[in-house]
Amino acid sequence: MQTQSGFELVELKGGGRSIRSLAHGETMHIGTNPRTEALVLHIRQQRLRERVAEWIAVSPFVIWDIGLGPAGNAITAIEELRGTTVPVEMHSFEISTEVLEFALNHAEALEYLSGWESVIAQLLEEGEAFPLPNVRWLLHRGDFSKEAAQGRLVAHAPSAIFFDPYSPARNIEMWNLETFRAIWKAVSAPEAPDCLMTNYTRSTSVRVTMALGGWFVGTGVATGDKTETTIAANRLELLERPLDAAWIRRVRSSTNATSIRGRNEVNGPISPEDFATLKALPQFARQVPSTAERAEIVD
Repeated sequence: MQTQSGFELVELKGGGRSIRSLAHGETMHIGTNPRTEALVLHIRQQRLRERVAEWIAVSPFVIWDIGLGPAGNAITAIEELRGTTVPVEMHSFEISTEVLEFALNHAEALEYLSGWESVIAQLLEEGEAFPLPNVRWLLHRGDFSKEAAQGRLVAHAPSAIFFDPYSPARNIEMWNLETFRAIWKAVSAPEAPDCLMTNYTRSTSVRVTMALGGWFVGTGVATGDKTETTIAANRLELLERPLDAAWIRRVRSSTNATSIRGRNEVNGPISPEDFATLKALPQFARQVPSTAERAEIVD
């Protein structure tokens, strides 16, 4: 175990190493290793390589990497795109690059960064790097939640979003309604490309907040010790397993379904006002629940 600048290397149960933030008290990719989690949760679930190969627009295929951290998701995406020729633009957002600097100093131990040291160094120094001939990688330093809320995100509308900040318990402002609405605004225009957003949580509260923020929300793949995660989209037909009337029934009885607003986390059941809004959303309003579900859903 090595400690530096508020971070330490830790051995994972499944083998390999990851990074623990001493300030946040959280280990990254705790259920598996950085490369495997990125592949399963983000890259393969989003069919990234296939969607890039199918891209026919003149503009680049755009990825938003929200919560760059130690660059596990970004580097794995780059490796997956080897051999493609379509222009790709990846925008990584991070409030502080200290964890990436720590990872760079331990690239050999972390394995997934090995061989990419010069690219990471260039990204940190210049804010831009070209890890593959067709891939432009840009770094955006700053508080994403504030930049998003103030409409100051300079990146183009994305087709893929890796949403991977610290958990709501440690980083609530990244998970609130204001942030999800701001991201939704970037992908909700009629001319916006199809967009998928993947994330490691299965929290009812977070899913409610995403849905109220405009997103169509679905059940994501299992990864590590999590039996399911969350995937969201700007169009309902993009989701293989959209949340449905049965989920609405569970929301009604959940003790952790309060939508997240502002910078204070409040646990508890969903408010009557939010529940009424949730039921009326296009994703759920057109569904026909069973008789038992209707009995549960009706106030």
